[in-house]
Amino acid sequence: MSIKPPRKFFEPLAIGAPAPYRELPVRLERMIHFFPPHVEKMRAKAGDMAKNVDVLLGNLEDAIPADAKEAARAGFVEVAKAWNPECGTGLWTRVNCLNSPWFLDDVTTLVAEAGNKLDVVMLPKVEGPWDIHYLDQLLAQLEAKHQVKRPIMIHAILETALGVENVAAIASASPRMHGMSLGPADLAASRGMKTTRVGGGHPFYGVLEDAKGEAPRTLFQQDLWHYTVAKMVDACQSAGIKAFYGPFGDFSDNAACEAQFRNAFLLGCAGAWSLHPSQIDIAKNVFSPDVAEVLFAKKILDAMPDGTGAVMIDGKMQDDATWKQAKVIVDLARSVAAKDSVMAEKYGL
Repeated sequence: MSIKPPRKFFEPLAIGAPAPYRELPVRLERMIHFFPPHVEKMRAKAGDMAKNVDVLLGNLEDAIPADAKEAARAGFVEVAKAWNPECGTGLWTRVNCLNSPWFLDDVTTLVAEAGNKLDVVMLPKVEGPWDIHYLDQLLAQLEAKHQVKRPIMIHAILETALGVENVAAIASASPRMHGMSLGPADLAASRGMKTTRVGGGHPFYGVLEDAKGEAPRTLFQQDLWHYTVAKMVDACQSAGIKAFYGPFGDFSDNAACEAQFRNAFLLGCAGAWSLHPSQIDIAKNVFSPDVAEVLFAKKILDAMPDGTGAVMIDGKMQDDATWKQAKVIVDLARSVAAKDSVMAEKYGL
């Protein structure tokens, strides 16, 4: 048999490790906000940042200089020890990649020193389920050793061509899987794409309209990442985990950032990374459902309490399928309303 049977799939992988989740914990995760834990002034702001974001992530990997890796690890432990899990904000870390000289110390130190505070470990450059299996077993052994009370989840970054090829197997590799994020910069390099942008479109990637005599022809810019995001969303939704858009690197172009985030939201992503404070409010706005959409979705649910049949609302037919769409929107709105009193009032929840 090539896969574990269900009973084995949900067994702890070490004696004394906590039992895996059978369903993802319900959490609002519109943005995963990165901070560099080796920078003292950023560590000092962690408590204030936590009030304004859904997830705060201490970054140990890319953008952390090689000579600051150990300081970043120690800085994150410092933040985690002072962390209040009741604040309603998730505490994550992105460790270094599996073949780096820092990965093993990252994981062993963080579970030992902060295992009961840490919600999710983000793993870079995941290429197949074998990468998840290794981290899964290692986390279970460390949880058992250090008496961690709840399972630490795994979030994979999709940033190699091989990872995209194996995306469905990665998504279903372990009950620890929380979700997956698109890593466009490393993925572009892995694929041999001819762009130096971090996320977003490219002015040369488009469809040229048909010729109309001598009139100038318009090039309609296309989305470089549409295929990969859609494939990732399908894999994640099929496995019951969450898909996320990753970084948007041009901090000077908030309009383009919003457009890229909105494409991801409409395709099914739960959130995106925020690398700059200006992107936090963009993500809040984009990944919180539109007020008019929520109010209309509530009408559908009210008119079809059991989700069956068909009704006409504002001249549009609604049936079982649109009821399911409406429930997705209203459930998300309820999560937003629980954390944001202003949006709760707008939604009427």
